[in-house]
Amino acid sequence: MTASTIKAGMASTRQPRRQLFRNPGWFLVSPSVLLLLLWMIVPLAMTLYFSLIRYNLLYPGDNAFVGLENFSFFLTDSGFLPGAWNTVLLVGSVLLISVVGGVLIAALLEASEFFGRGVVRVMLISPFFIMPTVGALVFKNLIFHPVSGILAAMWKLFGAQPVDWLANYPLLSIIIIVAWQWLPFAILILMTAMQSLDQEQKEAARLDGAGPLAIFWHLTLPHLARPVAVVVMIETIFLLSVFAEIFTTTNGGPGFASTNLAYLIYNQALVQFDVGMASAGGLIAVVIANIAAIVLVRMIGKNLTDKA
Repeated sequence: MTASTIKAGMASTRQPRRQLFRNPGWFLVSPSVLLLLLWMIVPLAMTLYFSLIRYNLLYPGDNAFVGLENFSFFLTDSGFLPGAWNTVLLVGSVLLISVVGGVLIAALLEASEFFGRGVVRVMLISPFFIMPTVGALVFKNLIFHPVSGILAAMWKLFGAQPVDWLANYPLLSIIIIVAWQWLPFAILILMTAMQSLDQEQKEAARLDGAGPLAIFWHLTLPHLARPVAVVVMIETIFLLSVFAEIFTTTNGGPGFASTNLAYLIYNQALVQFDVGMASAGGLIAVVIANIAAIVLVRMIGKNLTDKA
């Protein structure tokens, strides 16, 4: 290889870089990218800093460096294990209700033609656009209330004693409220996916003598594998940070019966004013959420590779 060819190769590699820096689009995009990085990095750096010091709002002068002591205190706190277990139950139950209910409702809407189907679709999707606080207040005061709620009126109609759902079944009540809010999202995604199902395959299956259940099991469910994986991934990320429903209805009680990790972090920061311990809990929650997201992304990627 001669010196002239080496110089020509180096010049060819430098040319795209020069074009990149001369491109005005690079200068137009860089401020927004820099602002986005600062918006993400600065709060994360502050959280990391507060997690390593003893910082309580009641004693602002005591900012001693404590290392991993806040992490140890958070992991050994009496509310950590109940909060972690409640988080798992909440996420798992809502995902189960959303996926199973979403598949069945979407299949029912696609399989049957009836008057007003468009209105029914809009009504099924509408709870997803209601603010979590508003939805929680509706359930608390109009449905679960032991005196004036709808369920209490139904219990009295059949001669039974009304149940105080938020006091006796707090976690179940939270699961019902959150599932009511996230089931429409699964219905929307799955119903859209069903509209892309090849109708010729269904007609061919019917001609071969396949019934509705066989078509649903062998054609519809495999077609919904990718949308279901997307629903599970997106909902898991958001369900790990459920807070408004708990704060509005049960305040994490009785005791830690309905406390999840997000509410436990809030309790440490704004009730006990321990910002250091709450920052450590926030970082632990971020690690758990990232692990869950990585596992789900890999599962979805493997699923997409197998289906391809």
